Amino acid sequence: MTHKDSDGGVSLVYWSLVAESDGTPSYSAKEGGKLRCTADPSASDYIPYANLKESDVLGWVYNSLREGEETADEAKKRIEDERTAKVQSQIDRAAANSSGVPW
Repeated sequence: MTHKDSDGGVSLVYWSLVAESDGTPSYSAKEGGKLRCTADPSASDYIPYANLKESDVLGWVYNSLREGEETADEAKKRIEDERTAKVQSQIDRAAANSSGVPW
């Protein structure tokens, strides 16, 4: 995160979500980005950097990912489900193919 030292206002959050399979080989799918924030120290819901919890920042991220009438929790689930499906697709493709030579 990037924040102002003077008032603790967060201006930028870098985030990433990684879905990984268990086992060998391991498959993964990532989603990530950056969230620009406009800190307003006079706002009633303002939280200075020093007082932030991980859940506060993740709430901002999930809220920014909402589509249509989704809630932040629904956006979180959608992103997680999409990455999980991508990992499963990689596993399925690998299971449908073999390597080696016929002799």
